Amino acid sequence: MNVIYYAAIPYFITFMVIELWYARKKKKENSNYTLKDTAASLSMGIGNLVISGLVVSFKLGVLFFAYEMAPFKLGNQWWAWVLAIIGVDICMYWGHRAGHRIRFFWASHVVHHSSTHYNYSTALRQTWTGNPISIFFYMPLAFLGFHPSLILTGFAFNLLYQFWVHTEYVGKLPRVVEFIFSTPSHHRVHHASDEMYLDKNYGGIFILWDRLFKTFQEEQEQPTYGLTENIHSYNPFYIAFHEWGSMIKNLLYFRGVKNKLLAITGPPGLVKSIELEQGLPENLPLKTEVQVG
Repeated sequence: MNVIYYAAIPYFITFMVIELWYARKKKKENSNYTLKDTAASLSMGIGNLVISGLVVSFKLGVLFFAYEMAPFKLGNQWWAWVLAIIGVDICMYWGHRAGHRIRFFWASHVVHHSSTHYNYSTALRQTWTGNPISIFFYMPLAFLGFHPSLILTGFAFNLLYQFWVHTEYVGKLPRVVEFIFSTPSHHRVHHASDEMYLDKNYGGIFILWDRLFKTFQEEQEQPTYGLTENIHSYNPFYIAFHEWGSMIKNLLYFRGVKNKLLAITGPPGLVKSIELEQGLPENLPLKTEVQVG
């Protein structure tokens, strides 16, 4: 976690300053930073760092619980570090995929996709509620004998890598790089709300998992960034909790046990179709849309 707190912050700031300078030099208006959007993203990032510090003991406890039950320990050799980075990325792929396909996890992850801009400040738009939940996706590594310090360091390295892919100013890279690694081109697809790009390219460091599990999509058209229904808010508290409010509303007003379960476990698109099918009234408590800022 020290990697995040001490190395990452100047790294993030440097990349944002360079990108902002380059954007203004090129006068590319549609990808420029805006004050409100950037402030919202930075607020979410700061909140995420604070919460990460508060729950790190919980994360370590969960990982050590699993580690103590591991039939063997892998130790601290160089190859264990390499395997940990690869293993973390596989777990990250499945956790990320769950974050898009299961409403309960989407309620946290939607935060990261709520900006209609795509730049390095968007990378910092992180959840306040997903930190304690996400660690359970990495428990299998501890059961396999990876020490918790390897797992958390691998996770930090994964986050650092993902930061640089949040830009429009890096085009497609050499074919071998695009085939193996997650690149800005691949991740632009992931942040798009266009139908052809939805729920694609979950990989953190490696894009190989998407190719293997049939979730890969090459960038073809200029992406439209944001959600299929944007929230139109710069209020960090609304950004952090709006989907949880929407999920509670669905639980209260959906008819039928099956539909109530789907409100938590179903894909977000299916939940929306249930809303339309049941014809829920517009002016309910816990409204899901608001204009702020």
